[in-house]
Amino acid sequence: MSMSYDSLWNPYPSQRMVTYARKGMVATTQPLAAQAGLDILKQGGNAIDAAIATAACLTVVEPNSNSIGGDSFALVWVDGKLHGLNASGPSPASISREKVLQLGHEKIPTYGMVPVTVPGTPAAWAALSERFGRLPLAEVLQPAIDYAENGFPVSPTISKYWKLGYDNISALGCSLFEPWLETFAPQGRTPGAGEMWRSPDHARTLREIAATKAESFYRGELAERIDAFFRQHGGFLTKGDLAAYRTEWADPIHVNYRGFEIWEMPPNGQGLVALIALNILKGLDFGAKDTLSTYHKQIEAVKLAYVDGLKYITDPRQMKVTVDQLLSERYAEERRALIGDEALLPMAGEPPKGGTVYLATADGDGNMVSFIQSHSGDFGAGVVIPGTGICMQNRGAGFSMDPEHDNVLEPGKKTYHTIIPGFITKDNQPVGPFGVMCGSIQPQAHVQVVMNAIDFHLNPQAALDAPRWRWLRGKMIEVEPQFPDHMAQALARKGHLVQRALDSGMFGRGQMIWRDPQTGVLAGGTEPRADGHVAAW
Repeated sequence: MSMSYDSLWNPYPSQRMVTYARKGMVATTQPLAAQAGLDILKQGGNAIDAAIATAACLTVVEPNSNSIGGDSFALVWVDGKLHGLNASGPSPASISREKVLQLGHEKIPTYGMVPVTVPGTPAAWAALSERFGRLPLAEVLQPAIDYAENGFPVSPTISKYWKLGYDNISALGCSLFEPWLETFAPQGRTPGAGEMWRSPDHARTLREIAATKAESFYRGELAERIDAFFRQHGGFLTKGDLAAYRTEWADPIHVNYRGFEIWEMPPNGQGLVALIALNILKGLDFGAKDTLSTYHKQIEAVKLAYVDGLKYITDPRQMKVTVDQLLSERYAEERRALIGDEALLPMAGEPPKGGTVYLATADGDGNMVSFIQSHSGDFGAGVVIPGTGICMQNRGAGFSMDPEHDNVLEPGKKTYHTIIPGFITKDNQPVGPFGVMCGSIQPQAHVQVVMNAIDFHLNPQAALDAPRWRWLRGKMIEVEPQFPDHMAQALARKGHLVQRALDSGMFGRGQMIWRDPQTGVLAGGTEPRADGHVAAW
């Protein structure tokens, strides 16, 4: 079965309205950030400039989900080629599994100094700007600086998760987290929806990053501030770790799914999980979207892909199997054969040997960007460098403490990473960027929205609107509140352990932009699960 581009571009007209534009488009989880990216396009910037501006704004207007002290990945379509940027950072050179055990941790904690890895986000902005940007970085970061300095009204969903982060961090009762409280809850509480909030410290830091093209963060004044705070509190991260950091340009990986190329970043990101699942699913037939057979097959394929990802994905320099092995047709056939009529208990196979924000941008010249950045969870490690507004990520919590695990903690190693941008092409032409943020749902949601668009002809907005499920562990899945009850009961009769969520908070928040190859018209969608917005020109 193969699908034409026309069937993707001209979906059923009765679906929820998609947003159309021609000169440019920015889709993300927060309206002010989306508009900031669009303003940069109108000032003469390209899709890359717009992506950087939007990403920087999101560190200010959605601080619970991402920060200057986090990581980023990007897929960039420029001049007929897709480029991949890995801006995730390694663990500090001085950390080790043994040292963490000596501190009394059987597993790596979520908060504090231990889980902090080298942030890659400022370097990502600088690298993208230098290679592909049209405007100076200082001009591109100005909207974020303005919002940090002058303030903005907090949006509803962000207000909710800001409060949850406050509840968790304030309960820790440790002086290490006082700078976080002073920065994000200066009045002893978090801002409510519609309430103005500003952060002059963020503004000063963003100005420093803009003026030095991020050099200050890694080899200057900001690096010295980070180093001093970590030395004061016995942390592992040093200015030497920051100075040694470099972003990595990488070739994206893909599978052909019904005539479309689905692209993800290679490990250490978990985008490989989505590709493994799609590689299994492409050999199965699907008649309609909302059927028991469709949901069952999707869930089983995702389970099989996920256990492989959890076992094998780590720093690519230390992976024991290759991407090609995990995406081989032979291995897909072996895994596909395991899918039967009843829910299976997934086990990792043996391949043949041989708290996040997402944004999508496009400009009138055909450039497109799929960009994702995060500090993991709500407010990352809860560690703020005094006087800077920099909230440090806790990506180190993704490492295993099992010495036999592929992703075991080691010095200078990149961990299994959850944040993944996606992109679709057909016949060497861009269809467009897509992504869904939020931890373990991301590759699962990638599979669901790709199939919604390609198999079931839903437009970008409808593909994102559709009710989702997520695999948790074993045979257990969770479904959204709006997931059809009769379908949940039918899945339970197939042996799935089904639980219904009380809200949609853990089912991801995503965006998609498609481009018509004939007219250049852009079609965008954004999540109903967030304060999302598509800014169009």
